[in-house]
Amino acid sequence: MNKSELIEALAEEINLPIREAASITNTIIDTMSNALAAGDSIEIRGFGSFVVKEYDAYTGRNPKTGEKIKVAPKKLPFFKVGKDLRERVDKAGRKKRKGKKK
Repeated sequence: MNKSELIEALAEEINLPIREAASITNTIIDTMSNALAAGDSIEIRGFGSFVVKEYDAYTGRNPKTGEKIKVAPKKLPFFKVGKDLRERVDKAGRKKRKGKKK
């Protein structure tokens, strides 16, 4: 599912015009992005949590030349799936595997 499909699903689910659903979706995504950029974490019960992980600097290699390069420290967003979502996805996956013929 991409962003436009999410907007369409929201519009259909609560009977909103696409423009309003897009505004709501953009507000949610922007708010979450701003929170992560500020170093905050986001927890959505039953779905999962978004946190910012800090990675130290390290020495890596250029894959083309093999030359050693220094990689600067960085912060990256990380998603940790919640128990309810993990179980739901696993259950759906098991149903698909049972339905396949060998």
